[in-house]
Amino acid sequence: MEKLIEQFSFGLFFWQLFLFIGLLLLLRKFAWKPILDAVENRESGIKDALEAAENAKKEMQNVTADSERLLQEARVERESMIKEAREMKDKIVADAKDLAQSEADKMIKQAQTAIESEKKAAMADIKNEVATLSLEIAEKVIKGQFSDKGKQLQLVEEMVGDIKLN
Repeated sequence: MEKLIEQFSFGLFFWQLFLFIGLLLLLRKFAWKPILDAVENRESGIKDALEAAENAKKEMQNVTADSERLLQEARVERESMIKEAREMKDKIVADAKDLAQSEADKMIKQAQTAIESEKKAAMADIKNEVATLSLEIAEKVIKGQFSDKGKQLQLVEEMVGDIKLN
């Protein structure tokens, strides 16, 4: 029986090995290639998806960097515009102060000129008034002196004496 079991085991083993090799050949011919192709397709799909994800990550970083750069440029431009507006305001205020100062100086000068001309006019009026009063006083004095004949003769003699000396 042992021989039979050995024969049977060997025969069974042989047929199992034969069937297994045949099954492998059939699988290789009909199933192995499509399975490997499917696995390779899956692997390339995963690889492509990873590359696409990496590219998307890089693109996102580029977009983020561009956004940051644009934001920074906008901040710089805003600061520049604010600085320019402040400078314009300061210039306008300074110009207005200068204009007001020059107008005030002009008005003061005009007032001083007007005061000086009024002062001169007043002095001229005073001089005219003094001259008029002096003439009136002199006229009254001379009338008083010429009313007396002796005084008139004495005055004439003094004038003639003055003329001879010169």
